[in-house]
Amino acid sequence: MNISDVARARFNMIEQQIRPWNVLDAHVLSLLADVQREAFVPAAHQALAFADMEIALGHGQFMLAPRLEARMLQDLQIQPEDKVLEIGTGSGFMAALLARQGRSVLSLERIPALAAIATQNLRQAGVFNVDVRVADGAQPLAGNERFDAIVLSGSVSKVPKHVLDLLTVGGRLITIAGEEPIMQAHLVTRISDTALRRTTPWDANAPRLHGFAEDSHFHF
Repeated sequence: MNISDVARARFNMIEQQIRPWNVLDAHVLSLLADVQREAFVPAAHQALAFADMEIALGHGQFMLAPRLEARMLQDLQIQPEDKVLEIGTGSGFMAALLARQGRSVLSLERIPALAAIATQNLRQAGVFNVDVRVADGAQPLAGNERFDAIVLSGSVSKVPKHVLDLLTVGGRLITIAGEEPIMQAHLVTRISDTALRRTTPWDANAPRLHGFAEDSHFHF
């Protein structure tokens, strides 16, 4: 695609896919217009960079559809001083969006080859406040870091307690959870050291994040 075709495809993605999904936050829409999604898409799938679909990254991993990324970003309400955790870096696009809103991002990717690609994509895009770490987010994170926002860039059956424990008071977590054919976005806010508030604001299916336990009955 030439420059004008890319600009038109990006505009159509925002106006025909993302806005109709109740993503109306001006800052989020501006980010999606500004951060070059195509720079995070494998060369073999460039023609699909703005399509309403998951994009294969290899190793059984996928970029989420643009409307899902946009709605998750909007619901998290990232603040400029937020410390953010992403589980499932993929190609680095969601990390780039998070980094433009928050103070810093730690993004965990269990597949070393994808972590290397994401790091390169982020550097080439001029994003330097993301630390891509080769690690399995389904396992406890070493150390005592806590985060103001957490996003799981894929679906899980349930969110392990060790992930919820990483939230600061006031911190938010979003993921897509449940079992096909019906999954829901789960937005969790820590309202005190011992209490969480949970909502399920919208329905959507997404590819599984590998490594997380399966459960036929969703619960936190």
